[in-house]
Amino acid sequence: MKLYIFRPTNPCFCFVFQMELKLLLIATLLGVFCCSISRAQKEGNECINANAKYCGECIQAGAKCGWCRHPDFLKQGEAVSSRCDELQSLLIRGCSLADIENPRGGQRVLLDRPVTNRLKGADKLRLENITQIQPQKLAITLRAGEPQSFNLKFKRAEDYPIDMYYLMDLSYSMKDDLENVKNLGTSLMQEMTKITSDFRIGFGSFVEKTVMPYISTTPAKLLNPCTGGLNCTSPFSYKNVLKLTSDGKRFNTLVGKQQISGNLDSPEGGFDAIMQVAVCGDQIGWRTDVTRLLVFSTDAGFHFAGDGKLGGIVLPNDGKCHLENNMYTMSHYYDYPSIAHLVQKLSDNNIQTIFAVTEEFQPVYKELKNLIPKSAVGTLSANSSNVINLIIDAYNSLSSEVILENSKLPEGLTIAYTSLCKNGIVSEGENGRKCSNISIGDEVMFTIDVTATGCPKMGKPETIKIKPLGFNEEVEITLNFICECDCSSGGIADSDNCTLGNGTLECGACKCNPGRVGRNCECSSNEVATEDMDRTCRRDNSTDLCSNNGECVCGACECKKRDNADERYSGPFCECDNFNCDRSNSLLCGGNGLCICRECICKPNWKGSACDCSLDHSTCMASNKQICNGRGTCECGACKCTDPKFQGLTCETCPTCPGVCIEHKDCVQCRTFGTGEKAERCQEDCSEFSLVKVKDRGELPQPNDAAYPVMHCKERDANDCWFYYTYAVNNNTKEVHVVDKLECPTGPDIIPIVLGVVVGIVLIGLALLLIWKLLMVIHDRREFAKFEKEKLNAKWDTQENPIYKSPINKFQNPNYGRKAPVL
Repeated sequence: MKLYIFRPTNPCFCFVFQMELKLLLIATLLGVFCCSISRAQKEGNECINANAKYCGECIQAGAKCGWCRHPDFLKQGEAVSSRCDELQSLLIRGCSLADIENPRGGQRVLLDRPVTNRLKGADKLRLENITQIQPQKLAITLRAGEPQSFNLKFKRAEDYPIDMYYLMDLSYSMKDDLENVKNLGTSLMQEMTKITSDFRIGFGSFVEKTVMPYISTTPAKLLNPCTGGLNCTSPFSYKNVLKLTSDGKRFNTLVGKQQISGNLDSPEGGFDAIMQVAVCGDQIGWRTDVTRLLVFSTDAGFHFAGDGKLGGIVLPNDGKCHLENNMYTMSHYYDYPSIAHLVQKLSDNNIQTIFAVTEEFQPVYKELKNLIPKSAVGTLSANSSNVINLIIDAYNSLSSEVILENSKLPEGLTIAYTSLCKNGIVSEGENGRKCSNISIGDEVMFTIDVTATGCPKMGKPETIKIKPLGFNEEVEITLNFICECDCSSGGIADSDNCTLGNGTLECGACKCNPGRVGRNCECSSNEVATEDMDRTCRRDNSTDLCSNNGECVCGACECKKRDNADERYSGPFCECDNFNCDRSNSLLCGGNGLCICRECICKPNWKGSACDCSLDHSTCMASNKQICNGRGTCECGACKCTDPKFQGLTCETCPTCPGVCIEHKDCVQCRTFGTGEKAERCQEDCSEFSLVKVKDRGELPQPNDAAYPVMHCKERDANDCWFYYTYAVNNNTKEVHVVDKLECPTGPDIIPIVLGVVVGIVLIGLALLLIWKLLMVIHDRREFAKFEKEKLNAKWDTQENPIYKSPINKFQNPNYGRKAPVL
């Protein structure tokens, strides 16, 4: 029985029918399977799905898509969009490689200064001559779906300049901390010279917004917010005390003049101060090509965007510099900045933040650190005595990690990072952006893949930048997009090939003018649906237009495209196809012929409706040069044995004949148990059959259950142990099923025997004692009874006994009864 599969034009409607109605369920299941295949093919060929009408649309569909520009490429019934397909499919369909438009992207390095190998103590370089990232400029040409990769090298330079700004909370609770910070300048200078010879330090302070309810606005409190007779300075939002300088003594002098202030609430206005430090570069004195550090020291929390409403401040922070005479003057006008706003400004200005906070607020600032890239948190002692060690440790932590970030990407552009870090550690995804544990002089490499999913709307070049966070250096990438084919520029307007000049001949196809349709723009869009034109698209006056496999355009059939690019409708009425032929082994025409108009045209030496019957008898020739060993006939290249007990490719084996068990005994024994005469050469001599181990004899194949003869075998090894197996030939494969446990005769169990003997002896002894005791009791009772009987039978009396003598003797006192003499 043959199975026929038909798939109509709708890719998700396919059905199967059998010659017998009882197999309808199987047919339905196969129909679902067929539909699933169709969907998978449709999703897989992006070139066909694009339905491109011209070359530019085609190459934007995907990197695998090409456009055949040869004028005579299309066959009868094929639409213009059939010119767009995967490259291999176009070549198979007869388009030469020279006629395929397939532009590729590329890249060009515009600036590639090597990274600086600068050593501490060497000749001092100008800041702009220090390079830590390579290359610096690239031009990349992108085609949709085709990634372009380039390598970016980063090397941490030695003796790199550092600018550090110390921003301190001067609310009353920081009074004892200020005393320790007054000598910070010179001490920190001495420590930082161990890291860099070019170090500058600055100082700023903050308290809170100068409005209620953050501070008391009574006149007295505005002059001195402290109580208890303490002399404090007026409250302020942020003050730039010292611009960045290399003079540590000046730092000590100016900081020593600072006074504590006060406010009402616990959170402070530190975010206002951080924003001004980040955006007021000229007033702060930030240099361009240096490491910028901001040390934020406090013992309290912070206000952020929205908290300003408590003081009637509703305008969002504008992120601009508002310093006048080194004082922030717009704290009463603009709200606190948001965390995201701070992150953006700190990143834009390459500032790395160190939060030096007391232990109480560690959890809060650690959460803040997770939101601000290239930031660190250190535990500040109660009086800031450990601030120098905190800064050094935090700087080492920040400088040992490099994190890449990119500017905003154009629509339809993606970037993927892969890092090759120290000790050969490779990371991808988000972790591919960074490398950790980098020492001075270490080089790390990043591979960056840039991919476009299409062309930008304007089609103009775009520029993106990639840089390591906290550094001023960056890679500038100019992106150009391939949106049109090279052949598009050579289009012929009003070409005669496009029916009276009604279109432009571009890349081998007509690009019709508005209002014109058809492969050659031969029809007006108002005429394409007329009855006269439709009549020429019906075969033999049938009611189906183009056999339901195409559309009637300008009186000619344009056959529909299949989801599978290798499958096509053809013919003047789209009545033929190359996929609805009989199949064998899931292959169209058995893989031995061509499907032409739904009929298999077989190759030489093949026949049958599915070209599945071979006429070659060489496969039936046995080693004795006989066809099927003389035991069968050769049909379609395979032996059909006339005697059912013979099997094999050439009817050479007889699994049920005597001697099979003995023949395979040694091989089964060595492969299963590793014993026997062939144990040492088992692998070489015993690989001709497949071995399946089972647990017991009940799992062995039974002759009545198998569709092929099965021989049961029982053999004994040198230890008198039995093993059981079966031998059979299934589809020319020799199969042996064997029970994986030997059945060996069991020897006597000594311990139970000894115990049995001992117990038996004891029991016998006890029985003998009981019998003896019983006999003695019986004997004693018999003797006693005999004694009693003899006693009763005695006839003599004691008075008649002549030798009887009475046991009673009588004596009389001679003086008894006589009177005693009177004295």
